[in-house]
Amino acid sequence: MSAICTSWSSSRVQADSPGHDDRTNRSLNNEWVEITNTTRDVINLRGWTLRDDDGNRYRFDNVRLAGRATIRIHTGSGRDTRTDLFQNSRDYIWDNRSDTANESWGRRHH
Repeated sequence: MSAICTSWSSSRVQADSPGHDDRTNRSLNNEWVEITNTTRDVINLRGWTLRDDDGNRYRFDNVRLAGRATIRIHTGSGRDTRTDLFQNSRDYIWDNRSDTANESWGRRHH
């Protein structure tokens, strides 16, 4: 499993949505985290979970991340594409001052 763990990285995070935090979908979607596949191989993120210190979780469905590609996971609602996913949350997830993103995969995390 260590090869999988080192095959991606959290490349960028925008934890503090620009402007006033008014909980509009636009503001919520300006809060995001990016994950980059650092290998040349496709990675299927199905069953992987992205979570923070407060227990907020986003479980990836059948998402295939191409080699050297980046996907952005937005907090608010929208239509998932190959480059953008949406958590469909009505509240902010990432703490503006500090937070930790953790990943997990495999049967024990279902």
